[in-house]
Amino acid sequence: VQLVESGGGLVQAGGSLKLSCAASGSTFDIGTMGWYRQAAGKQRELVASVMRNGTTNYADSVKGRFTVSRTRSVTLELQMNSLQSGDTAVYYCSASSRYWPKDYWGQGTQVTVSS
Repeated sequence: VQLVESGGGLVQAGGSLKLSCAASGSTFDIGTMGWYRQAAGKQRELVASVMRNGTTNYADSVKGRFTVSRTRSVTLELQMNSLQSGDTAVYYCSASSRYWPKDYWGQGTQVTVSS
């Protein structure tokens, strides 16, 4: 499975961005998909995830501002509204394997929010 993110960039505080992740390869192996982020000097953290049945989960810091969605196991999106400087990070797309004990990761896309 290959995951490729797009849509990152520079935005002013209060603005919006939409991230996309395109999956290819053995997509039948994809279970839960999610977005993680890693700010400079900090650990990678879960932002939002969506299971195959559509159940979503959000970090408390983004609830009410971010919306995650997926189209089968092919596309994962993250709509980010009311962005804050604290949202600045590299955002990674991730997918769990249904059949193997491993996760797939994209290369990451930078999101920078200027105040």
